Amino acid sequence: MKKNILYIVIAVIIGLGAGWLIFGNSSDNAANKDTSDMSDHDHSGESAEQMWTCSMHPQIMQPEAGDCPICGMDLIPAEAGADGLAANEIKMTENAMALANIQTTIVGNAKAGDDDGMISLSGKIAANEENNTVQSSYFKGRIEQLNVNYEGQQVNRGQLLATIYAPDLVAAQQELITAASLKESQPALYKAVRSKLKNWKLSDTQINAIEESGTVRENFRIYATVSGTVSEVMAAQGDYVNQGQPILKLSNLNSVWAEFDAYENQIAQFNVGQKINITTNAFPNKEFEGTISFIDPVLNNSTRTVTVRATLQNREDLFKPGMFVTGKVEGATQTMENTLSVPASAVLWTGERSLVYVKTNPNEPVFEMREVTLGNRSGETYQLSAGLDNGDEIVTNGTFTVDAAAQLQGKKSMMNQQMMQDESAMMGDMEMSFSNAFSSDFDKALPSYLKMKDALVASDASQVSAFAKATSEKLKAISTDDLGTMEKQHLTKSIEMLDAIANNDNLENQRAHFVILNENIVPIAMSIENSTNYYIQKCPMANNNKGAVWLSMEEEIRNPYYGDAMLTCGSVIDSL
Repeated sequence: MKKNILYIVIAVIIGLGAGWLIFGNSSDNAANKDTSDMSDHDHSGESAEQMWTCSMHPQIMQPEAGDCPICGMDLIPAEAGADGLAANEIKMTENAMALANIQTTIVGNAKAGDDDGMISLSGKIAANEENNTVQSSYFKGRIEQLNVNYEGQQVNRGQLLATIYAPDLVAAQQELITAASLKESQPALYKAVRSKLKNWKLSDTQINAIEESGTVRENFRIYATVSGTVSEVMAAQGDYVNQGQPILKLSNLNSVWAEFDAYENQIAQFNVGQKINITTNAFPNKEFEGTISFIDPVLNNSTRTVTVRATLQNREDLFKPGMFVTGKVEGATQTMENTLSVPASAVLWTGERSLVYVKTNPNEPVFEMREVTLGNRSGETYQLSAGLDNGDEIVTNGTFTVDAAAQLQGKKSMMNQQMMQDESAMMGDMEMSFSNAFSSDFDKALPSYLKMKDALVASDASQVSAFAKATSEKLKAISTDDLGTMEKQHLTKSIEMLDAIANNDNLENQRAHFVILNENIVPIAMSIENSTNYYIQKCPMANNNKGAVWLSMEEEIRNPYYGDAMLTCGSVIDSL
């Protein structure tokens, strides 16, 4: 028994020794290898290159952890390869650039001789309204037959237009037959009856035929008094027409108008009497010369253009109304030295402003939208008077694709630029007028408003309700007898929101009503004479990232929409 126990102990000792020899050395080797690897591959460089960003403001990039300078949130580690872009910059991939065939060009100064000094205009051919005529019925009756009944039909002078049954002419013919038998004894009566029929545009031949036959006719023919092309049929067969009622509208296309749209900044380049060279797609190898005969004195507000018109002879019937034409006019002023010129394909025009996309990083596809001021257009290039510098690289092909990418990324673009304007500018457009008495009473209510704002900063719902009630009572005491409609609406809505805040103890609901309150009370504060200096401040993340404003006496940001969560999120956008 003792001998067996001894064998077991010896076996255990041998097993432990063998295990140490096998696994102990492996662990040591592994440890030594790890130590060696760590010494060979130093990660200190990676830690030094780590950048920190804000989850709500990705344009913020800092080399160390801390708080976001915009909203005060804790910065988080940026992803490997993340780029710090400005708020109005976008970055595209090389693959997207290739697929959209986006091309860029470096702009430079326009030099004398770079173009021929001609200004290009686009327009259409229109009928010359000076040559339009209306063929009317000269007597009352029913159209028995309409011989010309569709637009575009050519009409010659003396051509039969229509046959009309005219009861008044039946009586007039009987008068003529009777007067003809008395023309020796009563020549004045006879002459008066013939004149009456002539006033109804009956010819001497027709009158003589009635007189000689002694027979009354029921139907009379109407003949064209001018030649032209039917531009409008204004009656139908079987219609009853009154004397002077139009039947046809005729346009004489022997001469036509070429009407061009000239932009507001080009008006000074044109004068009546200037020569204009005109080409059309129908005859690309022909150039027609015209003279500017009219410049519209009224600017079209929707297109910001004026009509420049030239009269063209069209005896060969080459020009058709509605045809697109291009005109070139030698500008009254020449290209200025050091004026920048850009391809027309680079410019996006919104109707109020002109935009281009500038490549801000020469080594990466990073673009920024920039507003420019256009000068004259010369062929396929624009002259620029402001917005770009010599050497800037701009997108000249695929501009709309870059703009679409900016819109999808929520950045400033042609489509959403209006939404991204400062709230102060939009509020400033609200022209409201208040009396001195109202201004004084309203100014006295603002301290209570400011205490309510401070309570929101402190997230104290009960104090918010109390100060909202006090502010509402002060506004209700103000006389509204001399207020206009807009002024009264803003004041009424402000009181309504204050009452909603006062009767609500839910902090989130109070802040939601505070957004609408400021949309009405801040414009009032901007329109009155204040006894105290105020700052209009804005948080871009409030109101579901639409942004919201508030009034404060301190320039330092204390956000009432988030309190301690993001106390310093916001910026000053205006001061009163």
